[in-house]
Amino acid sequence: MNALFTIARREFRSYWDSPLAYVVICLGFLALGVVFFTNVSGQGFWQVDRATLQGLFEFAPIGMIVLVPVITMRLMAEERSSGTLEMLITLPVRDSEVVLGKYLGALGLVLVLVASTLIYPIAMFKWPWNLGAIDLNPVFSAYLGLVLYCAAAVSLGLLISSLTTSQSIAFFLTLLILAALWILGVGAEHTKGTLSEVLAYASTRSRLEGFTKGVIDTRDIVFFLSITVLCLVFSFRALERRRWA
Repeated sequence: MNALFTIARREFRSYWDSPLAYVVICLGFLALGVVFFTNVSGQGFWQVDRATLQGLFEFAPIGMIVLVPVITMRLMAEERSSGTLEMLITLPVRDSEVVLGKYLGALGLVLVLVASTLIYPIAMFKWPWNLGAIDLNPVFSAYLGLVLYCAAAVSLGLLISSLTTSQSIAFFLTLLILAALWILGVGAEHTKGTLSEVLAYASTRSRLEGFTKGVIDTRDIVFFLSITVLCLVFSFRALERRRWA
């Protein structure tokens, strides 16, 4: 257990030792703020003219589709390309500790970015402005959904990174898969019958809709947790296979 947290701390600290964490957080926060307040589709905060953060939680996952691959592309690919992975797996640590440690380190940075968005509800509805009363239940459920989505996305990025030595390939594959899972929700809106149900079942966008409306469905929780666990298990198998290769 000590080895696991040591690896997680090392991974989390490595992001802050380079400009990556600062660039990701600043650009992500700026882009989300611009889209939230001045959405060109007419759904920006000032345009809808009501006390709601639904726009924030509709666009935050889209930003994560780009930011998560940037954060996870180096997790295993960099270790494999530099040859340090061989040294790491020969140390007296279990493969599961390596996988979980790197996962927690990357997830920690993503959650820092998620936590930074709390400035929106605090600043607009508490202090220094008080723009009106807001229903906190949808806010809490939406943050729960966003955290679950981030956990699943980071695990997917870790899996892709563990299967390649190229950070660029890891980035684009993770980006494409996350985008595809999101686009399935758009397809579900424009189809009917069984196909619509299948697309909605596999779509991360459809799974997050209930959370943004204040509805916590255990099926959606299980969906994201299942992706997280399966991707971590496959990442462990990929590392274990390399140990015996």
